[in-house]
Amino acid sequence: MRLMQMAKRVFLFVVVNLLVMTTITIVLSVLGVGRYLPQGGLAGLAAFCLVWGFAGALISLALSRLMAKWFMGVQVIPPNTSDPELRELVRLVHGLAQSARLPAMPEVGIYDSPDVNAFATGPTRSRSLVAVSTGLLRSMRAREVAGVLGHEVAHIANGDMVTMTLIQGIINAFVLFLSRILAFVVSQALRSRDDSRGGGGLEFLLVMVFQVVFSILGMFVVAWFSRLREFRADAGGAALAGRENMVDALRALQRQFDPQTAAAEAHRAQSFQALKISGQAGGLMALLSTHPPLEVRIARLQQAGQ
Repeated sequence: MRLMQMAKRVFLFVVVNLLVMTTITIVLSVLGVGRYLPQGGLAGLAAFCLVWGFAGALISLALSRLMAKWFMGVQVIPPNTSDPELRELVRLVHGLAQSARLPAMPEVGIYDSPDVNAFATGPTRSRSLVAVSTGLLRSMRAREVAGVLGHEVAHIANGDMVTMTLIQGIINAFVLFLSRILAFVVSQALRSRDDSRGGGGLEFLLVMVFQVVFSILGMFVVAWFSRLREFRADAGGAALAGRENMVDALRALQRQFDPQTAAAEAHRAQSFQALKISGQAGGLMALLSTHPPLEVRIARLQQAGQ
C-alpha cells in the first residue's frame, strides 16, 4: 500500500511536469518562438531541461544521507551502543518508526552543535536518517524530544524528501527552459544583423542572469510547498508521539524566538539556545521560509485536538 502511494506520487509529479513542459512547448511553437532557437528546436530543449532539471535534484536526494554525515558531522548511533542515553534515543526513534509502519528502521545520528535542531533525510522510506543536535538533547525535556522526533519520523512516513525533490526538479526544469528561451530571444533582438560577433557570450551571460532570477522566484514556490508539508508533519508527529508532546515541543522552540515568551517563562525554565527551524511571521521573508510561524503551527494542532 505504501509502495503504491509513493508510486502514485512519483507518477503524478512526473506527468504534471511533462504536461506543463509540453504545453509551454506548444504555446511557444504557435507563437513562432521556435524559429529563434538553435537546431533541435523547442522539443530538444524541453527534453534537455527536463532530464537535467530532475537529474540534479535526484542526485542530491540519493546522496542526502552521505552529505549529512560528511558536511554536518553526523555520527550514526549503533542500536547496541553502551551509552544509555543514546540507546534510549535510538529506541525512541525506532519505536516511532514502527508506529509509522516504516518498511525499515531509519539510521539514528547525532551531531555536535549548540543549535537546537533535528532533521530527517534519505532517498526512500527504507533508507532514511534521523539526526539530532547535541544542543537539542541538552536543552529539551524527554517529552519535547519525543515530539520533535515524531515530527521527523512523520516526514519520512509522508515521503516528504521525495516529494520536495520532485517539486525541486520541476522548478529546475522551468528555470533551465525559460532561461535559455529568453536568453536566446533577447540576444537575437540585441544583436546587430551585420555583426554576429560576441553573440554567444551575450547569450551565455543572459542565461546566467535569467537562471538566477528564475531560481529566486522558484524558491517561493518550493518554500510554499515545504510549509504545507510541515503542517502535515506536525499532524503526523502528534499522531505518533502524542498531541501534547508535539505542542510542548513547538512551545519549547517558540521560547527561543520570542523574547517576551522567554522572559515570561524564565522563572520556570532556562532560556533555550537558537533554533534554525522556525518560519517568519510576516513580510517577504515569510514567503521564503520553509517552515510556518510556530504560533500558527501550535494553533493548528490545538484546533485539531478540539
